[in-house]
Amino acid sequence: MKHAASRQLYAYWDERRGRRPAPERAEIEPGAIRQVLGDAFILAVDRSTDHPFRLAGTQVCALFGRELKGEPFLGLWDNASRPIVADLLTILDRERVGTVAGVTAQGRIGELIELELLLLPLSAARPSLARAIGILAPLKSPLWLGSSPIGALTLGGRRHVGASVETRILPRFMAPRRHLVVHQGGRS
Repeated sequence: MKHAASRQLYAYWDERRGRRPAPERAEIEPGAIRQVLGDAFILAVDRSTDHPFRLAGTQVCALFGRELKGEPFLGLWDNASRPIVADLLTILDRERVGTVAGVTAQGRIGELIELELLLLPLSAARPSLARAIGILAPLKSPLWLGSSPIGALTLGGRRHVGASVETRILPRFMAPRRHLVVHQGGRS
């Protein structure tokens, strides 16, 4: 994770979950993460409504020049990225696996901005209460940021994070090999 807000939220989320796959939504105390609240958001994990924002920090809203509460998270993404992000949210919900990803967007006159996305699951007693907490923050803040909204987001490189990723056993072909023998050879 490149952004300090992502690292801080992940450390807090990881501490709150303990040995479980994810902490409960009620266990997240805003005061404990007040330094990152501007870059943070909470989504309803609801595929039928494209995962609407339940809460969005002031800096996240400033990126798009509007209040995001109630808006579909998938609506922020370009056409190529939208199904991939939907799949990441499905994995988050079913397997309790988070994602950290690079994201790019363009400003009004075509300037590129690089952002970091962190998506983490929150446990819920009922599926209708499923939530994800995340960070969407620029890696560098250009002078124009906040004065004009950015365009559609494009998903870049990504990796999964969380308990099930940390404890997953290496695939068989990745397991260390023992008793290797070196034979003399080569071209003659």
